[in-house]
Amino acid sequence: MSFSSEVKDELSRQMPQARHCQIAETAAIISLCGRILISSEDNYCIKIHTENIAVARKYFTLLKKTFQADTEISIKQNVYLKKSRTYTVTVAKHEDAMRILKAVRLIDEHQEIGENLSIVGNLVVQQVCCRRSFLRGAFLATGSISDPEKSYHFEIVCVTMAKAEQLQAIMATFDIEAKIIRRKRYFVVYIKEGSQIVDILNVMEAHVALMNLENVRILKEMRNSVNRRVNCETANINKTVSAAVKQVEDITYIRDTVGFGKLAEGLEEIALKRLEHPEATLKELGLMLNPPVGKSGVNHRLRKLGSIAEAIREEKQK
Repeated sequence: MSFSSEVKDELSRQMPQARHCQIAETAAIISLCGRILISSEDNYCIKIHTENIAVARKYFTLLKKTFQADTEISIKQNVYLKKSRTYTVTVAKHEDAMRILKAVRLIDEHQEIGENLSIVGNLVVQQVCCRRSFLRGAFLATGSISDPEKSYHFEIVCVTMAKAEQLQAIMATFDIEAKIIRRKRYFVVYIKEGSQIVDILNVMEAHVALMNLENVRILKEMRNSVNRRVNCETANINKTVSAAVKQVEDITYIRDTVGFGKLAEGLEEIALKRLEHPEATLKELGLMLNPPVGKSGVNHRLRKLGSIAEAIREEKQK
């Protein structure tokens, strides 16, 4: 089961206690993946489609518990993809369909189909708990979330820009900064930031998925931290080794060309110690001297030897 399916499975098992929250969740589901059919006799019918059996079960239970509506579930097998099935939840009775549509504010008193998901104007999403339920229903309807082991990506697909902007506004009330992008003929409300995805899971009350995602985030951060540290230490080791090799080359060049006789006593001593201990650190070299010298003192002397070697090379080239 994918991480997205796990989240939907968890959310499908949650049933809001308050009726107004049940209505808000139903409103999101019908708005994003529902179809309203009108017969020639002006009878209304609601159809909701999904490929997830757990989500279909949630739709059925939600409509039954909230509205006591006569609800049917049909299953359609995909001819080309044998494992793929489409579940359709249908409210066929006109009276039930009208009660539901009026409750979720998708039809007005003149029986005109329309919707207003604005936070200010619509009672369905005015309360904080209802906005939580609405986002939960929206995700169950057309949402998906990537495997946090690979990347951080949360999205809900909308058929119109107006719906996408309304969803974005509802998320903003929880300090979640979602963005909108057009993908072919759809409008996608998405979140890329890991911490913001944690927040939206918390808002939708997907607490098990939240903990799983947090565990993955912690492990990834630990791995990244360890890798950075190892890379830093490796770089430092490489730098130290390269510097030591160059120092040995310079000191050997001085010895083989002019010898150590003209060097100051301190420079001769450090030159001999470096040749004897090419793998030693600056601190270790300093402790070998008499009297001992600090790292900066050792570094200064080795730099001085490097300058002398360079001066001899330039002199030889003339």
